[in-house]
Amino acid sequence: MRILALSKAAVASILAAAVLGATLVFDVGPVLGLVCVAALMAAVLAAVHHAEVVAHRVGEPVGTLVLALSVTVIEAALIVTLMLSGGAAAAALARDSIYAAVMIICTGVIGLCLLVGGVRHHEQGFRSEGAGPALGALATLSVLVLVLPDFTTSAPAPLYSQSQMAFAAVVSVVLWSVFVFFQTVRHRDYFLPEEGLEAAHAGPPTNGQAWTSFALLLVSLVTVVGLAKKLSPAIEASVIRFGAPQAAIGVVIALLVLLPETVAAVRAAAANRLQTSMNLALGSALACIGLTVPTVVAASFVLHLPLVLGVDPKDVVLLSLTLLVSTITLATGRTNLMLGAVHLVLFAAFLFLTLVP
Repeated sequence: MRILALSKAAVASILAAAVLGATLVFDVGPVLGLVCVAALMAAVLAAVHHAEVVAHRVGEPVGTLVLALSVTVIEAALIVTLMLSGGAAAAALARDSIYAAVMIICTGVIGLCLLVGGVRHHEQGFRSEGAGPALGALATLSVLVLVLPDFTTSAPAPLYSQSQMAFAAVVSVVLWSVFVFFQTVRHRDYFLPEEGLEAAHAGPPTNGQAWTSFALLLVSLVTVVGLAKKLSPAIEASVIRFGAPQAAIGVVIALLVLLPETVAAVRAAAANRLQTSMNLALGSALACIGLTVPTVVAASFVLHLPLVLGVDPKDVVLLSLTLLVSTITLATGRTNLMLGAVHLVLFAAFLFLTLVP
């Protein structure tokens, strides 16, 4: 079964790469555009599958770190690609994408996991010793990157000065690096399931399968970046055509790259492996800020691209409420469907207020 699944993902990666090659020869019209959308989705799903195979080989909690890094690479590549093609009009794209990713993960992904797990298993548990510090780091970086630019005075709000952007980039990658050390070395046990709590995994893939998946993962990531660049004009035109705010582009990017990870997290929760779901969700949210911010700041400096980081006041309120509710959710290490419903209401509010600000 695993070999069959790997071959399907390999075919998806190769076909998506072939579609990217076709866009270099032919103009991207309506028909080829639809094919590119399908290929992009296939490449994202294939990339995450290959990451999961590698993750299964190296084990927890390093496994979920591999998946989180893969998703973050995809998102950062998409953001920089669209920033390059959009110029000054895309100055807030990185902010919108990072904010959207944090909100989607903390409300949508976690909420869906808690609701599905609560319906199927009534009550589930996870290690709050690991989730608590992860949420603390996420709250710190969220405020430093997304909220403080609205209140600093060295540059007009919602901008950071160059030195402030450099500081935010450095502390983001430093705090993320400390968390990775905390998760994989110093307190690795905080991110492992309690004995007897979660179902056993199938046998790990062979070294050959893991290395093949790693190579195909690289192919898939390159394909995603290339197809996103080809489709970026169509995405922006669609947003304008439907009269949606510019921030909707960031939401589309975040939803796109987080979709396969969401499926993986919800499946884990349904299988009573909520610890894996939490590792995926919180690890991805931290990687999103810790790695994407330094990437876009570096791109802004090197390529002289404008960069807006501070979110709107309504987003500050919604982000603050989300972090407060997440603190309550993660405090006890026990979850139920009521907590999932609360998170999903926040997710619905986030989507609605994005379209109707």
